[in-house]
Formats: sequence, structure tokens, C-alpha cells
Amino acid sequence: MALLPSLLTALLVFSYGPGACLGCDLPPNHVLLSRENLVLLSRMSRISPSLCLEDRKDFRFPRATVDGSQGREAQAISVLHELLQQTFNLLLTEHSAAAWNTTLLDQLCGALHRQLGALDTCLVREMGEEGSALAMQGPTLALKRYFQGIRLYLKEKKYSDCAWEVVRVEIMRAFSSTRLLHKRLINKERDLRSP
Repeated sequence: MALLPSLLTALLVFSYGPGACLGCDLPPNHVLLSRENLVLLSRMSRISPSLCLEDRKDFRFPRATVDGSQGREAQAISVLHELLQQTFNLLLTEHSAAAWNTTLLDQLCGALHRQLGALDTCLVREMGEEGSALAMQGPTLALKRYFQGIRLYLKEKKYSDCAWEVVRVEIMRAFSSTRLLHKRLINKERDLRSP
């Protein structure tokens, strides 16, 4: 029952998502896809998180690194892209297909893929030639290390149902942790539109 308030909070946070605020042409449904991601993740739960308390782990989401990317719009887009890309890659493994309802998993991967496509366009437009160099810097590297830790955890736990449940909850937390990044991007776009 404690999951419901945190899910509602996460949905509220993602309602302030980056739709059409990044100085590029994100589709109008980009924010809806963010909400859809959280709803799908919540529906993917197959067991109660309370049954997996022994398996909990602090994956140390690089919040400070992500928050530090708020100064540059291009870097913020890169961080959001990396978070979605790493999540997408994690969910495409054969082990995840065995752990979750494949219909919901396919829907989530489809939503992530659509968001990544929109952000790819933004990355090219915002970063230009510096894109590949910037993508390898601080925040995106920190996210790659974070997801590597998640992959190692799953392997150590032999891809158990509880391990996947812990990871599902962690991904929801990671998505929610980008709310300040989203807010700053929205505020920046509003400032650009003001006379």
C-alpha cells in the first residue's frame, strides 16, 4: 500500500516532463509516454516488494551527478537520453523477458524506444559535433556505472524474481530522481519564450 503514494508522486513528477521544452521538436505525447513508463513499470510487479526486503540494495543512483548536469541544456538532454537508453538495454535482455509479463514489457520497451527516438533528434540538434564527446563525460558515465551495478546485482542474484522486483522499483526511483532536471528544462524554455 505504501507503493501507491510513491507511484502517484512519481506520476505527478512526470507530468512536468520535458515535452516540447528542450528547444527541439519533441512530440506532444512525450510527457504522456513518461507517465506511461511509470504506469507500465508499476503494473509489471509480479510479487510484493515486501517479500523481497532481504534482497534490497542501494544502487547509489548518481543524483548529484544528474543534478549537476542542469546547467547545460545539451548535457541535460544527454543525461535523460542515457537513463532511457540504459533502461531500454536492461529490459531487452532475455532474463528480463523471463521475469515479467512480456506484453507489458513490450509496451514499456516500445514507449522507451519512442522517447529515445525523439531525444536522439534533440541530441543531434543541441550538441552538434560535440555530442559524442559530451556523451562520454561525467553524468552519462556515472549513469553507465550505475546500470552496470544493477546488471552485476542481477547476475549475483541469479536473475531471481525478487532481484527483478528490486530493480523495477529502483528504475522507478531513477525516473523520479530526474524531476529537478525536468523542471529546470521547463523553466529554461519558459524563460526563452518570455519577452
